[in-house]
Formats: sequence, structure tokens, C-alpha cells
Amino acid sequence: MPRRVLLAWSSGKDSAWALNTLAHDPRTRLAGLLTTVNASAQRVAMHGVRMELLRAQARALDLPLWVVPLPWPCSNAVYEQQMAEAIARARRCGITHIAFGDLFLEDVRAYRERQLSGTGVDPVFPLWGMDTAELAWTMVRAGIRAVLTCVDPCQMDPASVGGEFDERFLRSLPAAVDPCGERGEFHTFCYAGPMFARPVPLVRGETVCRDGFWFADFRLADAPAANGKSQRRN
Repeated sequence: MPRRVLLAWSSGKDSAWALNTLAHDPRTRLAGLLTTVNASAQRVAMHGVRMELLRAQARALDLPLWVVPLPWPCSNAVYEQQMAEAIARARRCGITHIAFGDLFLEDVRAYRERQLSGTGVDPVFPLWGMDTAELAWTMVRAGIRAVLTCVDPCQMDPASVGGEFDERFLRSLPAAVDPCGERGEFHTFCYAGPMFARPVPLVRGETVCRDGFWFADFRLADAPAANGKSQRRN
């Protein structure tokens, strides 16, 4: 019997590539996308992505969306309680594994493993240990299309927020920045790729600095902007 896998979904490129990897694994049956959302802002936690885009991704991937709402601010205790409830629900639904797109941060992996220990649901890390420079180029050349939704100005140029995760971007990265942004240098929203039935059409909105990070806002191309004007990303 194939293992039933719920994918921890950030809306970014690494999650998308983890999905692509799992979809080609005959041992795996993908059961849905698990995403934590800032309940007050109605946006994907940290990535700052609107719920309308998250739902559009799920439709284009033809997978159920499991949303874990989090208050803001959110203590670690509350986060763990909400995640424990989601994991228990997954177990009741016959989910055997939760997959994560983590690449090399040992402390993050250890935390995931502790969260799932004893729950009856096991962790899977389909991208673990891959060379991140090679992985970034592989994703771009395979047709992954993503935009930078969040940038840490302490680690890289904030002017890159809102831009494309593409060959030009990869060539311009300083040596200290991980090509996949694994240390939190940047976060992305994936709007197209081999795993999508169709691209998610985007409109670029305002750029803001919030909580020490730079965010670029995007919405669906067919969703009305506040000023009634829009420009398509794709």
C-alpha cells in the first residue's frame, strides 16, 4: 500500500519541488497541502502570501488544502497545540506521513521529528541533503516559476523583493546567501511549474517593510486591486 502523505506547504518553490519529487515516487500518494496561516491577516505565515493565492495554488495542483490558523502574535505553545490538532486530524484521516521541504538545517529537522514522535504520523524529507546551488538551478531549468515575497534586509538587498526567482537572480546572489534561501534570506511564492495544471496569474502590489522584513504583495490577476488598476505578472 502506498503511504498517504500530507505535504507541509509554505507556498514557495521548495514546497513545490518537494511535491514534484513525491509525485514521482510510486510509494507515495499525496493527500493534501498543510499550511499555517496568520488568522488575523489571512496570509501564509512568514511568506506573507494572500489566502486567495494559496487557494489558487491548491486548485491548480488539484490537492485539498489543510489550513492551520494561527493567532498573531503566536506563542510557541499555541503553535504546537494547533499543529498537534492538525496532526491528530491527519492520523484520523489515514495520513501516515507528513513531508517537509527542509534542506539542511539540522535543528529544524530535529524539531519536526520531535513534533511527530509518538503521533503515528512519520516525517519525510524528500529534499534533505541536496546541494542547494544545484537544486536551485535544477528547479529553474525544470520550469519552476516563483517570485520573492519576503526578503531579510540583514542578509540581502531588499530591492530584490518582488522579483523573479530565475537564472538572473541566481547569478546575482552574493556568496553568503544560500541559493534556496534556506537560512531565511528570502521566501517565495511559486506560481507555475511542472506540477501545476496551469499557472497562477499574479498582480504585483505594494512593497512594505514590516517587522524588520521587506514584503512584496501579490494578488490574483482577476482580483480587483484597491485602486482599480493592475498589471499582470504572467
